[in-house]
Amino acid sequence: MQTQGGKRLSGKELPRQKPVVSVITIVYNGGDLLEGTIQSVIQQNHTHLEYIIIDGGSKDHTLDVIRKYNDDIDYWISEPDKGIYDAMNKGLAAATGDYVWFMNAGDHVHGKQVLESIFSIAPDADVYYGEANLVNEKRELIGTRSQASTRKLPDALTWNDMLYGMVVCHQSFIARRTIANPYDTTYRCSADINWVIEVLKSSSKIVNTHVVLSDYLVGGFSIKQQKLAWIERFHIYTHHYGLLKNLLATAYIIFRQAIHRLKGKGNY
Repeated sequence: MQTQGGKRLSGKELPRQKPVVSVITIVYNGGDLLEGTIQSVIQQNHTHLEYIIIDGGSKDHTLDVIRKYNDDIDYWISEPDKGIYDAMNKGLAAATGDYVWFMNAGDHVHGKQVLESIFSIAPDADVYYGEANLVNEKRELIGTRSQASTRKLPDALTWNDMLYGMVVCHQSFIARRTIANPYDTTYRCSADINWVIEVLKSSSKIVNTHVVLSDYLVGGFSIKQQKLAWIERFHIYTHHYGLLKNLLATAYIIFRQAIHRLKGKGNY
């Protein structure tokens, strides 16, 4: 059975002009969600795009969906992995573009013009970021992340903004590949937060696109995962900001989320 493919392996991959964006999709048993994600990527008007799919050895019809779009995907592989961040590291290792952008199964690029528009806003940035629409399983709009969250998207994002939580959606964050180091797989739930902080620390030019970049499919952690995420985040924030700042920020986050829930809003 074919476990890898795409234009790169078939010799159909063509040279592209810069800047090239490597869009990486991670999937496992997500056959019902994957096709919409693929279509949102391959329909981009910005043709200087490399598309990579990393499948964790799915047992459903995910591979059928991937093979259907084999000629639109630059590289894909299906094999067991050690979790989502291990799979994301495989995607980073396979990427050859100037920028990397994670758009996992169920998440969509928001419209055909997204990539074309961001590079017309400002060239040669280290990071491009923007808003995310939150959608449910029926693809119904819940609102933007800023509307649903306890925090608003900063006009000028820096790594210090992350002290009070994940203020930018991972799916609306595009990073220069040369500063995008592998995810720390010792974290099972929160390696994305650590990764974003490290990328921002290494960035000189960070551009707010002021547009919606992605439609993020909302899903919930189990209670066990939430507890683990809090433990991991505390360790990450202590490492980057110091214990005292972390303790003060954690107290503020708990207070802010309590008020947010009293107002009947979700926690995203």
